[in-house]
Amino acid sequence: MHFDFAAFLVIAAAIAGIIWLADTIFYKKARERNNTDKLETDADYLKEPVATEYARSLFPVILLVLILRSFIYEPFRIPSGSMMPTLLIGDFILVNKFAYGLRIPVTEWKIPGSGNDPERGDVAVFRFPNDPSFDYIKRVIGLPGDQIAYINKTLAINGRKVDKIHKGNYSGEGYELMQPPITVYSEVIGEHRFNTLEQSHKPGLEGIILVPDGHYFVIGDNRDNSNDSRYWGFVPVDNLVGRADHIWMSWDNDDYSIRFGRIGSRID
Repeated sequence: MHFDFAAFLVIAAAIAGIIWLADTIFYKKARERNNTDKLETDADYLKEPVATEYARSLFPVILLVLILRSFIYEPFRIPSGSMMPTLLIGDFILVNKFAYGLRIPVTEWKIPGSGNDPERGDVAVFRFPNDPSFDYIKRVIGLPGDQIAYINKTLAINGRKVDKIHKGNYSGEGYELMQPPITVYSEVIGEHRFNTLEQSHKPGLEGIILVPDGHYFVIGDNRDNSNDSRYWGFVPVDNLVGRADHIWMSWDNDDYSIRFGRIGSRID
């Protein structure tokens, strides 16, 4: 069962706020009246109930986290190698929540007029169309109305081939997770220049497809090890969560070391 952290924050903030507000309106004045004959040095003078004390302390913190996570940046951890070499397993990223429009927590209702449309080449986080309780991260390749072709491991957008620059064999982190040889290519899509990985001996699904209105076509940078639009279809605009902007922490799961060189890196 997938844990809905946003719903938890909303419920926690509501409970803490109600307790604090109820105490302020109904019980605080009663305590003051009942303690008018006590000295201010009395340890019990105007003492708040434990529940009220916790609610008053936690409510601003929970509300701040809810606002930051829902409307500004939300942290995510990369669990798989589908976006290698751009993102590695153990990278912790910040996702820009207002890039594609602000959404009300839990309901995911988009505030009209907020945010922009995704651009080709963006690295986007979205709710998996086949199971929206899971978040996926891929690169946006096709916009609504685009014709996307993926043939002989080469992309073409609206009939124009995406050029690939050969950069040699890959031997970096995560190399052991795939069967060599693994080739690195450099591509440019939109305003984004990035590297991709390919395995010439590994077949993949290919073809030509038209992106419907209100949907996006996404692919992982690890082209032959990515479960993406080639296999399950398109991402509806309402499933978009935000744009991945930066790596704020990176942790190597094998030797439990911090990858200091990746901290603060911009995701392109």
